[in-house]
Amino acid sequence: MSLVKAKKHLGQHFLTDKGIAKRIVDALISTDKYSQVLEVGPGMGILSDFLLQQENFETFMIDIDTESYHFLNDKYPQVGNRLINGDFLKMDFDAFFPDKFAIIGNFPYNISSQILFKILDNRNKVVEMVGMFQKEVAQRCASPSGTKDYGILSVFLQAYYKIEYLFTVKPGTFNPPPKVNSAIIRLTRNEVEALDCDEKLFWRVVKAGFNQRRKTLRNAVSAVMPKDKMDDHIYFEKRAEQLSVEDFVALTQHVSKLMEA
Repeated sequence: MSLVKAKKHLGQHFLTDKGIAKRIVDALISTDKYSQVLEVGPGMGILSDFLLQQENFETFMIDIDTESYHFLNDKYPQVGNRLINGDFLKMDFDAFFPDKFAIIGNFPYNISSQILFKILDNRNKVVEMVGMFQKEVAQRCASPSGTKDYGILSVFLQAYYKIEYLFTVKPGTFNPPPKVNSAIIRLTRNEVEALDCDEKLFWRVVKAGFNQRRKTLRNAVSAVMPKDKMDDHIYFEKRAEQLSVEDFVALTQHVSKLMEA
């Protein structure tokens, strides 16, 4: 069985440290809430080896790389049609997962934000995620309000998930080594079924705020509503990074009332 060659255009960096691979798989903790786990970009199967030993969930794998797909098909014939050759970003979760499930993977860094937004779009189905990201992206996801790393992804993810920065991974544990440090984070779905505001407006307000993060929200949110409709609410005098998720919900409620007035 010939090894798979890492492809730069797919952002592939294969993890080679089995100890770290086991730690990643062991980080799946909410297995009483799901019976299926999807591994994204299994490559040559270093995580898969440990996932397939688990008896409390069924492992699915998806890889866009046809070479990886054929390699894994030979390595794990028992997986059968649970091994998918396709694009995770275009995957129809409902076709494979009738109920809630978890996602795990050493994710390609060039599409990490898209992966997280795909999870957000399916937040009521994806109840847990354990994943490897570029360290800066991992920090951004987990950062609290008031910090320089806090941004759009931080707010959206923290609105629906508990986020834990688990550990850092050095470049030397990959082949080929990336030029940056990596990190593992865990997302666990919280109890918020829906935000206590107009969620579409919430997304618009958060994006507007961080698109001009150096400006006060009075100036930034003018992309959503005219300044002459704004009042002297204290949030309008703050910058986006100063507001928590709860603050953004309250601001969205307030903006909604002003827009209706």
